[in-house]
Amino acid sequence: MANSRKQTDTKSLVAKTIRLIDLANYQKGSVVSRTIVDKKTGTVTFFAFDEGQGLSEHTAPYNALIYLIDGEAEIIISGTPFYLKEGEMIIMPANKPHSLRAVKKFKMILTMIRGK
Repeated sequence: MANSRKQTDTKSLVAKTIRLIDLANYQKGSVVSRTIVDKKTGTVTFFAFDEGQGLSEHTAPYNALIYLIDGEAEIIISGTPFYLKEGEMIIMPANKPHSLRAVKKFKMILTMIRGK
């Protein structure tokens, strides 16, 4: 992941009508993230991945829902690849290794609820 930038100004998003796809622009050779909600109980984060960019294999202690707003992504969960396009979602199970890669540049929402 090259030149990652994380924005966390969530107050500027409260009580406003916003198009999700417009939260951040694609940046050449980069992954951009913007926190939408950050609470003890969970997070909602917007990501924009340039083509070929991704997140290396890792695990998370909670289930995570990914919803693609734009583009195409390969998501590998426990060695099994899944190919998502605009408008599709997948739930990555807790404690299972997963990675993401932009087949074409894509934007997504990642929702993680911290609980059992």
